[in-house]
Amino acid sequence: MALVSAKVMLDKAYQNGYAVGQFNINNLEWTKAVLQTAQELNSPVILGVSEGAAKYMTGFKVVADMVKAMVETLGITVPVALHLDHGTYEGSLKAIEAGFSSIMFDGSHYPIDENIKLTKELVAKTKKLGISLEAEVGAIGGEEDGVIGGGEVADPLECKMINDLGVDFLAAGIGNIHGKYPANWAGLNFEVLSAVNEISGDTPLVLHGGTGIPTEMIQKAIGMGVSKINVNTECQLVFAAAVRKYIEEGKDLVGKGFDPRKLLAPGCQAIKDSVKEKMEIFGSINKG
Repeated sequence: MALVSAKVMLDKAYQNGYAVGQFNINNLEWTKAVLQTAQELNSPVILGVSEGAAKYMTGFKVVADMVKAMVETLGITVPVALHLDHGTYEGSLKAIEAGFSSIMFDGSHYPIDENIKLTKELVAKTKKLGISLEAEVGAIGGEEDGVIGGGEVADPLECKMINDLGVDFLAAGIGNIHGKYPANWAGLNFEVLSAVNEISGDTPLVLHGGTGIPTEMIQKAIGMGVSKINVNTECQLVFAAAVRKYIEEGKDLVGKGFDPRKLLAPGCQAIKDSVKEKMEIFGSINKG
């Protein structure tokens, strides 16, 4: 199955009260684990790729070609979108050229007028190509590829200004954070989320920083228009923990336990287990 725009899957999720997970990928193992889990659970899935991860994997074209080939050879039949995560304007153009099926342009650090100008240009480009576009208003807290957001809460009126440009889904800061959540985290701002949902019509909303948000908060957010939830840190943590355990138990010293295919296998299984748990929470199982 060819890569698809995320618009159709997220519109369906919005209308039916569930969310689709965006799981960031960092290499072949990550990609394979997420795709296999989505297929096993009959769930649509969005593969997120930051500009840093794309650079690590030697470029947007390598990533796009790998994902397309893997979808074909694994016989994946559920909807799969390949999505640029927190893209710059220049990075968005490169990802489009490489064959990504969905783009997030993060203009949240610009003054609103500049964010509007650049987002409007990308709306025109993506609509011509049938590629979905996500925009962001209000920086998300925490760190993403060296970009640190102050945890600002979005202004619903600015969200409407961006939404009215014709974006396909909208990320609004509501107190969420990239990475681990601190013990004194105040929680999601549902008052702002409600205002953004009301003012943005039927546009699906996006929750970044899905790692560490309590299940009840996630499900409440889904009921208030959140249809895409991003998960990255949690998969990194469980992968590292599983590989560390394998090595600490000395399994890499037994036979050919040092073979990277064996060494990384526990980490891959941990990613699968984590993705399955998230898909259950999000309600996307059997929605493929």
